[in-house]
Amino acid sequence: MAAAKKPRYVDVANPDLAVDCPHCGLRTARFIDSCRNCGYKLWPSSHMASAAFQAWRAADPDRTLASRFDLEVPHPIDNTFDFSARARELGIHLFPNSNYPFIICVGALFLGLAAIPLSATTRIALAVIGGVIFLYGVVGWVVFEDTRMFPSDGGETGTEVHH
Repeated sequence: MAAAKKPRYVDVANPDLAVDCPHCGLRTARFIDSCRNCGYKLWPSSHMASAAFQAWRAADPDRTLASRFDLEVPHPIDNTFDFSARARELGIHLFPNSNYPFIICVGALFLGLAAIPLSATTRIALAVIGGVIFLYGVVGWVVFEDTRMFPSDGGETGTEVHH
């Protein structure tokens, strides 16, 4: 007769993943073969410990993230953080995201390439291309982004004098 690989009894109602070792008394993982501290054999085989763990984990859907080597059932952690909301709470002003600084750098790259001693037509072409890209980035960042970020109301707010 073949030996069964399923555990004879597993307390699936017990939510703990750690138990006190019967030999040394220290906490150890419940579903490993032997105690991590003293080596006392907790299960007859690793197959039986694994089958017991699978039955324990299948009993509750909240246990799906657990490993048989854990001491506590891990819970999903939301690591998202809203930096702009936190900055507003602290009174820090953050500029909105913009691609124009990248465009300005590309224009500066072409202007820098125009400074390399090449043929005159190549240098002039690189300078023109770089200048157009650079000016597009500056105008876009200063004019379009600035008016979107600070729209003008058009009306006077009062007789305040701004210095």
